[in-house]
Amino acid sequence: MAKEYFDEIVFEQKDYTKIAFPVGHYEACSFKLCNFSNVNLSKINFTDCTFDNCNLSAASLVQTSFSDAVFTNCKMIGLHFEQCNELMLRASFTNCTLNLSSFYKRNIKHTVFNNCILHEVDFTEANASSAHFINCDLSNAIFIQTNLEKTDFSTAYNYILNPQVNKIKKAKFSADGALGLLKIFDIVLT
Repeated sequence: MAKEYFDEIVFEQKDYTKIAFPVGHYEACSFKLCNFSNVNLSKINFTDCTFDNCNLSAASLVQTSFSDAVFTNCKMIGLHFEQCNELMLRASFTNCTLNLSSFYKRNIKHTVFNNCILHEVDFTEANASSAHFINCDLSNAIFIQTNLEKTDFSTAYNYILNPQVNKIKKAKFSADGALGLLKIFDIVLT
């Protein structure tokens, strides 16, 4: 069955928990105030699409493509980005809540997270080099074998990461935030 093609369409106030979301390719489409909570978005392609004030929590993302997608003011709890199409994951996030989500082994190089809540997000083995965590809360985020080279944490807070098991060359940290690099050593600063 051929996928449907949607181009430059605005979808507003749609509750896809009650109506089916068509499998297809969406290009330059806008989704505003839509509910995708627990919806199967597998094998759907989103290219140059924007999501504004949407709930995507616990949506299924198996082989989903997000190419230059922009998420603003979205609730995105428990998303498994590691299931997305490996080659087509380019997105930016502003004022989003991504708690309990996972970017395990994903290439999120240059990704911008602006004013996001990222509690318990798994970045294990991800390539987050040159990413920007602008004013982001990274409480209990997991960084293990993560490439964080040239990543900007200068305004991020509540992160703890072990410089011995992550690549952090030329990453940017604020003086206060740099304490998150030392907590792993269980030392006392006075």
